[in-house]
Amino acid sequence: MDFKNIFKYEPKYAYSFNLQSTGNTISQKQDFEEIRETLTNSITQNRDYIQSKFNILINSDIIIRDFTLLCNGTEYNAFLVYIDGLVDSININHFVLEPLMLRNTSNTYINKPSFEIKKSEIKEDELINYIYNSLVPNNNISKQTHFGKVISDINSGNCILFVDTLDTAFDIDAKGFKQRNIDRPQIENVIKGPQEAFVENIRTNTSLLRRVVNNQNLIIENIEIGKLSRTKCALCYMQNIANGDLIAEAKYRLNNIAIDSLISSGELEQLIQDGKSFGIPQILSTERPDKCVKGLYQGRAVILVNGNPYALIIPSVMTDFLASPEDSNLIPLFANFLKAIRFIAFLITLLLPGMYIAITNFHQELFPTELLFSILVARENVPFPIIFELLLMEVSFELIREGGLRTPSAIGSTLGIVGALILGDAAVSANVVSPILIIVVAITGLSSFVIPNFSFGFHLRIYRFIFIILGYICGFLGIGIGIYFYLVTICSIRSFGVSYISPNISNLGLKYFILPFWKQENRNSLLSPKKINSQSKYSMKWKKENING
Repeated sequence: MDFKNIFKYEPKYAYSFNLQSTGNTISQKQDFEEIRETLTNSITQNRDYIQSKFNILINSDIIIRDFTLLCNGTEYNAFLVYIDGLVDSININHFVLEPLMLRNTSNTYINKPSFEIKKSEIKEDELINYIYNSLVPNNNISKQTHFGKVISDINSGNCILFVDTLDTAFDIDAKGFKQRNIDRPQIENVIKGPQEAFVENIRTNTSLLRRVVNNQNLIIENIEIGKLSRTKCALCYMQNIANGDLIAEAKYRLNNIAIDSLISSGELEQLIQDGKSFGIPQILSTERPDKCVKGLYQGRAVILVNGNPYALIIPSVMTDFLASPEDSNLIPLFANFLKAIRFIAFLITLLLPGMYIAITNFHQELFPTELLFSILVARENVPFPIIFELLLMEVSFELIREGGLRTPSAIGSTLGIVGALILGDAAVSANVVSPILIIVVAITGLSSFVIPNFSFGFHLRIYRFIFIILGYICGFLGIGIGIYFYLVTICSIRSFGVSYISPNISNLGLKYFILPFWKQENRNSLLSPKKINSQSKYSMKWKKENING
């Protein structure tokens, strides 16, 4: 008997969950949807359609408020529809219902020549314009004639006004849902710099950019992604600086994403990046508005996603993931020292464990004699091969790191410190690993924390295990082969047409290390911005004038 058939499960009864229906039900439903795309002048039909789309019988937060609208001495049946919890009830009461329902000088004024008492004699366009211009004192109101836009705006937190005899609805901005206040950055902490971070509301995030840029050339275009979620995204760029081809490519990719739902910027990052990434991040993600503003002034584009506090900066290259917003706030000597530390940390995180295992297994002559004897004595009582020791400690360190992130913040740091100390001391005391290996793993772990970008640091942590295996199998030859293929990989990556290893895309200077701010005269030429010069050749005119004087 086949082994698969032993555990094969066959239900005793066959269940059918298909409802019986006539053959033309689906086509009739599709025809109904096509017919009802636009609003009608019957308030009853419009109401029935809204009730059907929002399942009003089972949805408890969908509110439909019926009332009588008084306009020019004539009463009209009307109703408001909105979602409880997404709107500001006080705003609706005072600036929507009260002007429409109560008698006042606006809705009782009868001397306008275009209005008469009888409904049949009032022109529809005049009534629409009168309600729009005179009866709803709201700073953001629009006219809608299609149910698709009406339903989308209701889900976004607006309230919609339907009036009898009109095939046009009034879309009123009355958002009032609770949201997180602007706070300090949680991941990208900066000591000397702005202490503001993006939040989940896309309009709050665009206002942060507007406030810092303070220029009319900043363009913010709205794009909806997702057939079901219709997630609002914003493409931001400087019209007088950004290359038109870059913006066109960004729009093309965003407008040609066929998915049902989009929840976060991380999902969008995977959908718009170039080709195969091999686990190497191609798009810079940040929670800092000042970092986005610097990118905008360089000629890049910024993408914001509603409901996510992280922005995407395109294009991005390798040096951007090793840079910090604080670099431009420090004098070049300090900033270059920190950048050198990050580059050393990058090499240690990627290569140190693999180099250690390669030297220990194949190239012991590289160790000084005294150090070699110390390593041999320390490993004398260790019964496991060095690859087992290294992988055990690396995996244990990753477990401690992940455990510290998932536990409550009050005990997360304690878990990491105590766990590492106890685990390392117990492992050495039990002769499971050697002390020198604990030092190597600890230095590698500390170096990984120096990398400013989380995604780039994560890719280094994964590639580190590849170099460990290569170093264990082939020694320096394996490490050299791994470095070769790693360089080939990053050289083949392009971010929106820009090479991933471009050295001068950053506004921090022409190379990895930055120049003084007064020497950063030109923007990156690889982006082909409309304006190459970012400042005058003599930016410190006061100094030149003093010299000439």
